[in-house]
Amino acid sequence: MEVIQQERAPKTSVMFAIIACFLFLSITGYLLFYFYPFASNQKAAFKTAQHPIVFEDKIEGDAVIKNGVVYVPASFLMKHVDSSVYEDPATHSVVITTKNKVINMPDSSLKYYINERPVTLHFPINMEINKKQYIALDPLISFYPLQYKEFKETEIIQIEKDGETHLKGEVEGQDARPAFLRLRKEPDLQSPYVDQVENGEEVAIINEERGYYLARTDSGISGYIRKSYIHLKGKRTVHVRMDQESWKPIKSPLPIQLTWETVYSKNPDVKKLGELPGINIVSPTWFHLLNEKGDIDNLGSMEYVRWAQNHHNQIWGVFTNSFDPELTHEAFKSFESRQNIIRELIHYSKLYQLNGINLDIENVSFSDKEYVTQFVREAAARLHQAGLIISMDVTFISSSGNWSKFYDRQELARSVDYMIVMAYDEHGANSQTSGSVASIPWVENNLKALLKVVPNEKLVLGIPLFTRLWKEQKQSDGSLTVSSKALKMDEAKQWITERKLTPIYDQDSGQNFVSYTNEKEQATYKMWLEDECSLQNRTALAEKYQLAGVAAWARYFADQSAWTSLKNSMTALYQKK
Repeated sequence: MEVIQQERAPKTSVMFAIIACFLFLSITGYLLFYFYPFASNQKAAFKTAQHPIVFEDKIEGDAVIKNGVVYVPASFLMKHVDSSVYEDPATHSVVITTKNKVINMPDSSLKYYINERPVTLHFPINMEINKKQYIALDPLISFYPLQYKEFKETEIIQIEKDGETHLKGEVEGQDARPAFLRLRKEPDLQSPYVDQVENGEEVAIINEERGYYLARTDSGISGYIRKSYIHLKGKRTVHVRMDQESWKPIKSPLPIQLTWETVYSKNPDVKKLGELPGINIVSPTWFHLLNEKGDIDNLGSMEYVRWAQNHHNQIWGVFTNSFDPELTHEAFKSFESRQNIIRELIHYSKLYQLNGINLDIENVSFSDKEYVTQFVREAAARLHQAGLIISMDVTFISSSGNWSKFYDRQELARSVDYMIVMAYDEHGANSQTSGSVASIPWVENNLKALLKVVPNEKLVLGIPLFTRLWKEQKQSDGSLTVSSKALKMDEAKQWITERKLTPIYDQDSGQNFVSYTNEKEQATYKMWLEDECSLQNRTALAEKYQLAGVAAWARYFADQSAWTSLKNSMTALYQKK
């Protein structure tokens, strides 16, 4: 009997051990089944500032609330809403430009100004806080297709734009563990969570990533939750209604066939102007920057106006910066002087019944690039409100600071109706080598580069009507000096006739060419001609790239054949448009 009992004891212990192990594995398996994957219980703060701005579903800066008024940083507007928002240091104001409005918001003032007309508020529209400019949201959203919501519980400011669309969802997690119904910072259960949602709660679906939805609650907090716990219920689209712009701009004739009228001291005798059959717009150089206050020197003529109107031509008065970089800096750096220029241009446009203003701003320091851009923004808005067409002259893109680099062509093209490229001089008056004023291949190559930043429907091709007569003269020491002078079209033809020369077509330049050697002077004369041939080739480029038209510099240099050629060439372009 003793032996038998000693044999049974080990078997009983083993049995208990097996049962205990089975129970342990069962409980562990159940716990693993229920709790796996393990979710982080660490809670993280959704916001780090008191009033975070949620825009396009990201935190983009911090708002400030003063006396119940919500303010957002001007820098937020510049980065996310309107890159043209401008902080004017000279007047301590922020300036916003729309298509036909200039809104000036002085610092800490209860008044702001729309096209110089005051609007009174019971709170400042613009405030400097911690050395940063902040703009009140309520008046601001009347200028942009935006709406905003202030979440009182979380103090989040959510800004939405017109057309923004989100899916709508409902939390479906009746049988889910609470840890699974948490909004997490990353699409991973191991990530800290920022908020807890409940079964049946409605959320906005912002994004989808790695089997998770980025969802936003009605309190403005957003985070990631597994897709399996969200039931999609359609979508929501933001609709922001805005008042229509109350202005009726004049329409320009298309294609544009413009010629500049050079007026340096007095206007031409209109009785001697004759017919310009290839022209529908004349652009007299009447208005010039006079001083740093923004006053304008006016050379306008009602006699010229009547002549243009009788010939059914629109009139786009030219305003220049007098091509003076120092004067431009002083006049353009201040909001007040910029507005004075614009105010006078509006006055003169009414006086002379103008259809448009052509801005000819040249020879500006590269450091004043921003001032030029802001002046054009403000001028375009105010002149549009006055019903005028706005065009601006620019050069081709180059590395030259005062000649080319100060033009922010892409931004300027957003403000103006047309951009006229002065497609000359490839070889200027001071060139050390003789050559075409603007060979066709040179124009086309530069045109391609410009069209990358300026829409073709806004671009007008400037064409020269003058020819340079080049003189290459051998000196006694064997060196060669090069000089030139500009000739009108009829002067160039007369020079050729007097020497009984026959132009030949130069394939490289796309122009007719003449060369003449004077043995007595030990000099060779060369001309790349502006004539019917070159005009046809230039207008062909406008047709090829579907530009808005052409602009000829200038009427003074042309003969009658130029207008006939332009008429014939541009008629073909018009028919294709």
